[in-house]
Amino acid sequence: MAKSLNRVMLIGNMTRDPEMRYTPQGTAVCTFGIATNSSWTNDAGEKKENVEFHNIVAWNKLAEICAQLLKKGRKVFVEGRLTTRSWQGTDGTQKQRTEVVINDMLILDRKSDEVSGGEIDVPEQGVDLQDASAEVAEKSAKKDKKTPASVEATADKEEVGEEDIPF
Repeated sequence: MAKSLNRVMLIGNMTRDPEMRYTPQGTAVCTFGIATNSSWTNDAGEKKENVEFHNIVAWNKLAEICAQLLKKGRKVFVEGRLTTRSWQGTDGTQKQRTEVVINDMLILDRKSDEVSGGEIDVPEQGVDLQDASAEVAEKSAKKDKKTPASVEATADKEEVGEEDIPF
C-alpha cells in the first residue's frame, strides 16, 4: 500500500497583520500571509530573485497566539499541511484558494521591547564581568540550594569576555 505525505515547512516574513475571526460555533481562526524568497545567478551572471506568497490559516489556541504575537514584517517558521478550498463567487464563477493550515509556529526574530517582558538585566558600566558572573552564580546558588559549591566552582572556572555577552 502506498503512503502519502502532506507536510509544509516555511520560513518567511509576514506580509500583513493577522486577521482573527470566529466561526458560528465559536472556534478561533487566524489568517495571515508569509512571503518566501529565493535568489540565484543565471547563465549570463545576472542575479535573479523570486518571491512566493503563501496564505496561512491557524485554528483554535494557535490562532489566538498568532493574533496576539505576530505583526507584519516579523520572521516566522510555520509547519502544517496544504489544503485547497473551492467556492462559488458572488459573480457566479468558481473560485479556488490553496492555503497552509498550520499546527506549529515559531517566531524567529526578536523585537527589543519583547525581550524578557521589556526588562533586560545588564551589568552597570563600571562592573567587572567576572564580578557579574560571580553575582549570577550566587543568585543561582540561592535558588538551587542542592549544589551551591558546584555553581560557585563553575563560575570561577569560566571567564566571560565582551564577545560572549549576547546583546
